Amino acid sequence: MILIRYAALAAGLTLAAAVNAQDGALAKVNGVTIPQSRADILMKEMAAQGRPDTPQMRDAIRQELINREIVAQEAIKKGLQKRPEVATQIELQRQAVLINAYLQDYLKAHPVTEDEVKKEYERVKASAGTREYKVRHILVETEDEGKQVIVQIKGGASFEKLAAEKSKDQGSKARGGDLDWATPARYVPAFGQAITKLKKGQMTDAPVQTQFGWHVIRVDDERPSKFPSYEEAKPQIEQQMRQQTVSKAFADLRAKAKIE
Repeated sequence: MILIRYAALAAGLTLAAAVNAQDGALAKVNGVTIPQSRADILMKEMAAQGRPDTPQMRDAIRQELINREIVAQEAIKKGLQKRPEVATQIELQRQAVLINAYLQDYLKAHPVTEDEVKKEYERVKASAGTREYKVRHILVETEDEGKQVIVQIKGGASFEKLAAEKSKDQGSKARGGDLDWATPARYVPAFGQAITKLKKGQMTDAPVQTQFGWHVIRVDDERPSKFPSYEEAKPQIEQQMRQQTVSKAFADLRAKAKIE
């Protein structure tokens, strides 16, 4: 017998149409009642993922819960719940459920409002700037290496070839240092500021230092930036703001906790 995993239910999971509703029971296994509430919770999770509610799906969740109860009973008969590693996993799962419940309750009490989302959108839009740049760079370990690269390029060497040979940035070196289009705000401050001082086709006269190393930067092109509309950006901004709310909840609780 193979237990069906949440994500692997072929057609999605909801309640069985012919469920035994007596005493709120979904089914009984060896005299042990499987409560309807378990199926309700799984149905809600699957519905949130867009799974359609059909009789086949309802039966799938019922069979899944029966399978789990059968195997769980056998595990208890063997005393597996007493093994230290199993007991630890059970406790971790218990904590995870409690944490999720607490955070859901906290978010209900501290909702992210439409006005807050709009203000954050305008702030991000303003900080992004009105222009975006197509940039190449060569990242090296030291300032002297960066200066040598600049001398070579000014002497006629190919920027792209040197980027492929010398750059520490594994993500862009194979493309000749190409970072594609982005606004200055997308980069760390020193890098972004250097870009805005260059015109199309210009390269930095000196290496630019960031926490990643020393950069030789060239702007290949620039254009007015295209910022997503409020409706396009709203879901991501809301999610980020909820994460910030959750982070604050953790920070507040930790500040009050006695940790030894």
